[in-house]
Amino acid sequence: MASTLTAPPTVDDRVSSRSLGARLLSRPEVGSLVGAVVVLVFFLIVAPPFRELATTGTILYQSALIGVMAVPVALLMIGGEFDLSAGVAVTTAGLTAGLFSYQFSTNVWVGVAVSLVVMICIGAFNGWLLMRTGLPSFLVTLGTFFILQGLNLGVTRVLSGTVSSNSISDMDGFSSAQAVFASEFKLGPLNVKILVVWWIVFVALGTWVLLKTKVGNWIFAVGGDAAAARAVGVPVKRVKIGLFITVGVFAWFSGMHLLFNQAVVQSGEGVGKEFIYIIAAVVGGCLLTGGYGSVVGSAIGALIFGMTQLGVVYAGWNADWFKAFLGVMLLLATIVNLAVKRRADLR
Repeated sequence: MASTLTAPPTVDDRVSSRSLGARLLSRPEVGSLVGAVVVLVFFLIVAPPFRELATTGTILYQSALIGVMAVPVALLMIGGEFDLSAGVAVTTAGLTAGLFSYQFSTNVWVGVAVSLVVMICIGAFNGWLLMRTGLPSFLVTLGTFFILQGLNLGVTRVLSGTVSSNSISDMDGFSSAQAVFASEFKLGPLNVKILVVWWIVFVALGTWVLLKTKVGNWIFAVGGDAAAARAVGVPVKRVKIGLFITVGVFAWFSGMHLLFNQAVVQSGEGVGKEFIYIIAAVVGGCLLTGGYGSVVGSAIGALIFGMTQLGVVYAGWNADWFKAFLGVMLLLATIVNLAVKRRADLR
């Protein structure tokens, strides 16, 4: 029988292989992917309920609650800006739809549409004020944070007499809106929330925009060096305002899930969530300096958050350790991201 000989790899083959490996290792999300595997294995060992298949649906849902907002926050950070009002903006969106529908006795879809317009305006205002004044986005959105927090509490108390919106569960359009924003379905032994499906869709869409479109190139450019980007014709103002509007639109969507999942919205919700969104993006590979990051990485960061949040509970530990873990995770992720970025710059 004749034997088949295989030619040894050429120098070009070996260089190509090393180049491919270098490109993979320089991806922004590589550190978070390794971290996710470590967290998964760790809680599989120390938390027996973590091993049950039915638990997966709960973990994915907890991750999606953060992951949906982590998508626009990651895009904004890659574009070189922050939005500290993102957490309370979600609450504002839910309150606007709920209070408007109840006070004017309209179909809830009218309230949903009004809420979308309001959130687009808030995002546009943040972006416009940033570009108009030249102030850091940290200060601009911190001001918006306090404005929205005060309005959420004050307006809700005036209109409903309490600190939460009125229930709209018996109003026209509630069932259909709930099916879009807050339904669930069975997938074998898993109860899957529709928010998880939307999260996957948003991550895919955000990744496509970032890596396959001209707008994605613009986002990287304005985040890396806005002056240089402007010099080569990138519409810096439009890109940055558009990114803030994107945050507003996603805050609207998350607010609709909040409203139609509970039928009411607590006006004090959302405070502190903006930092969780930022942590998910940073853990996923986004640099605080802008110009570098990944939407897929933000999803992995949110997944780490979801696994850790529930893993601590399933392991029977004091929940106070969770915040300590977040701090350590943020510091480690920042160091890893810088190392990966420097490795990519040396290629």
